[in-house]
Amino acid sequence: MNRSIQAEGIFGVMKYDRWHKRLVRRGQIKVELDIYLVSIGFNLHKFYTKQIRLQKVA
Repeated sequence: MNRSIQAEGIFGVMKYDRWHKRLVRRGQIKVELDIYLVSIGFNLHKFYTKQIRLQKVA
């Protein structure tokens, strides 16, 4: 599978499901921090939903 196809799914979820469509901060450091925070939130949500699914199975 092409790498660009794999990454697009994550950005699509961030843009359309999490309503993060544009950056509101200026400067490279602040933009990087904004992207990091959104990514951390995405990963925490993914981890939480996986834990919930595992608890239902057990």
